[in-house]
Amino acid sequence: MRARAKPGPVVFVLVTALVLLGHWIGLAWLQAQLQTIRPLTLMAEPLFTRIIAPTAATLRVAEPKPRHRRVAPPPPPQAKGSADAPIPSTPPALETPSEDAMEAAAPAPDTSAPASEAATDSRSEGVAADPESLPRAGEDWPADTRVSYRMTGYFRGDLYGSGRVQWQRAQDRYQVRVELLTALVLRVSMTSQGQITDAGLVPSDYEEQMPGRRQGVVFEAETLRFQDGTRQLKPYAVQDTASQFVELTRRFSTGREILAVGSQVQVWLARPAGMALWTYDVVAEDTLQTPELGPVQAFHLRPRPIANPRGVITAELWFAPALQYLPVRVRISLGSENFVDLMVERIEQADAPAPTPETQTPGNAAPP
Repeated sequence: MRARAKPGPVVFVLVTALVLLGHWIGLAWLQAQLQTIRPLTLMAEPLFTRIIAPTAATLRVAEPKPRHRRVAPPPPPQAKGSADAPIPSTPPALETPSEDAMEAAAPAPDTSAPASEAATDSRSEGVAADPESLPRAGEDWPADTRVSYRMTGYFRGDLYGSGRVQWQRAQDRYQVRVELLTALVLRVSMTSQGQITDAGLVPSDYEEQMPGRRQGVVFEAETLRFQDGTRQLKPYAVQDTASQFVELTRRFSTGREILAVGSQVQVWLARPAGMALWTYDVVAEDTLQTPELGPVQAFHLRPRPIANPRGVITAELWFAPALQYLPVRVRISLGSENFVDLMVERIEQADAPAPTPETQTPGNAAPP
């Protein structure tokens, strides 16, 4: 019987080279996918110099005048795949929300009242302010602010802990960081970074950190890049879970959005698993019994159900005019009977930043 010929050294070399090349290509592809969402570099902690208390007189917001209410457009086609789906080997085709949906997400002017009446006291009459009379970027944003909360809730048992929303800025850059800490030292954080503009916050990066997991969204010039590598075209004024708190505070405090019982607020929200158009209904003006600040009047915003939700998490928000329109209560539903309830305890602020030469006006210019 004829003996089988043994493969020569050249064959071994070729096979070894092909195996190594295959491993190298696989590792390079995996590394590129893992770097899709880069980790954020946090800003230095600000120095808070004062405690904020409710103002003496709470603004009274009248019932909104009759107006035609637009029906919220259907949400855009969602990016294919999910955070749990396998990462595609090739980039999928870009998907875009409809133009009508993008336009509806932008703050809509109220034409039910004359411009002179709206400019007199836009917040107390429940109408949007004249855009020409609004402050420019940098003049209507709060100083560095930290809102600390007492946390209660239920998740497989009673839940206790603390939370905070911290806003800070450095010239035209911002950072919003939301942190939750339970009594079991379980920490969850959400961080948004980006640019401050006249139109509002423009996120560039959003990151969520949970025990053993980090995921996020990258806001590119025209697209959103999600955790699984998929992309969608970016709607106008899109926000993330963290930036929406400060963005809505600014809209309410300047009159860009109506804050009155019966009104509604729309905002595109991007999260690691996808994007959706959220509509909040202002359902009530509640008196909140806070642990340290006493009774505080706040407007209750409740989200409507969204089509094709990515998960069961929803959040109800309360904004207080007497506390700079900051979010003083946040109730997060986790599905079934599970929830987290954050009630304000303390609000700290830093000194207001000095105006830069670009934002100085004759009335506030520094003396020579």
